[in-house]
Amino acid sequence: MTQFNRKNPASGTLDSGAALAILENRTREAQDVLARRSDAGEDVLHYLAAHGAPATRAAVAANVGAGSATNRLLADDSDAEVRAELAAKIARLLPGLSREENAHVFTLTVETLERLAHDATASVRAVLAEEIKRLTCVPPDIIKRLARDAQALVAAPILEYSPLLSDADLIEIIACAQTNEVLAAVARRHPVSEDVSAAIVKTLDIPAVAALLVNPDARIRKQTLDHIALEAEDVSAWHLPLTLRADLSARAIRRIASFVGASLIEQLAARHDLSDTTRQHLSRELRARLAEQGAAQSAGTRPAELIAAAKAAGRLDSVFLEQAAQGGNRELVTLTLAELSGVEEAKVRRILAAGNAKPVVALIWHAHLAMRSAFKIQTYVMRLPAHELLPARGGINFPLSKEEMRWHLNYFGIAV
Repeated sequence: MTQFNRKNPASGTLDSGAALAILENRTREAQDVLARRSDAGEDVLHYLAAHGAPATRAAVAANVGAGSATNRLLADDSDAEVRAELAAKIARLLPGLSREENAHVFTLTVETLERLAHDATASVRAVLAEEIKRLTCVPPDIIKRLARDAQALVAAPILEYSPLLSDADLIEIIACAQTNEVLAAVARRHPVSEDVSAAIVKTLDIPAVAALLVNPDARIRKQTLDHIALEAEDVSAWHLPLTLRADLSARAIRRIASFVGASLIEQLAARHDLSDTTRQHLSRELRARLAEQGAAQSAGTRPAELIAAAKAAGRLDSVFLEQAAQGGNRELVTLTLAELSGVEEAKVRRILAAGNAKPVVALIWHAHLAMRSAFKIQTYVMRLPAHELLPARGGINFPLSKEEMRWHLNYFGIAV
């Protein structure tokens, strides 16, 4: 407790200012204690919500003993942290709330929810969305409002998890979506219907379609998969997840085999549902791809010589690295990465051998290359399974923070 000068040096009596300070301090301490007690009584908590300091009001907002009128009052509080505490608590109260038992309490609680759903601060709406995303007892209008929120951090949890959104709701939101985070959230739902999948694919949004392809509970019509296969040649993020889909048509399989590398053709050929004609087609494609890789390697002789020639010609860049990755040439990728990043060859080998996408992403960032290069290395060189791939955020951005990437580099002894 803060110590106060209780006496006036001149008179030896208690100074009035010090006395008020003591009173104020003890009053604040008492309020803070009461604000956290669920048995303090609704009237006391309501008084503290109306007259307490911000920290006291936040404690009341988090207190399950506060009445519905107090919660409604705090929904209009001037402090965003108070409203965020209330948003986290109100969701916990909903499942046990009965309209029949107390209509007035139910009405006030719904009003509180609506006010929080309209909150001017996105972080408050985001807390509310995160807390109610799986609930079935929330009024549908509130769920739909949050699902259409302009801020992805608010809309995404609702779009990914809420059972209250119909296919018609989702298709309408997809048609109006302004950010790919929103589309990807819908694509990650469990399940995703054929109609919703078709609407996502129609957007040709790269992260969203990639998320849809790796979602085992996404039902996708063969015609829709055929459409993805037609568009996928220049979208490396779709190659591996598309190859791993169990519901591909023979037409889609042949189309995919026409542009993916040898390793993914081998994945396709390992399927058990292939006709003899399709299997023979894949065999021809695989032989052709292996022949192309062999010719490319022999034409440039050793990887070190290829790199030296490219460097002399000013072509040792991300394009060179990505071509080496797509060809599955691990040695050429290793030496190129070492050259472009300035990292010792042995450390690059350790990173590629670790079987973890994050250090590779960090190394590509350290080399000032595009995230696209990291994804191709994960896909064609490391051959990571679909659920371990780390795609770009927003189609082009690195998915990790700078602090996290520095951590992974330091782990491998690379100073940043």
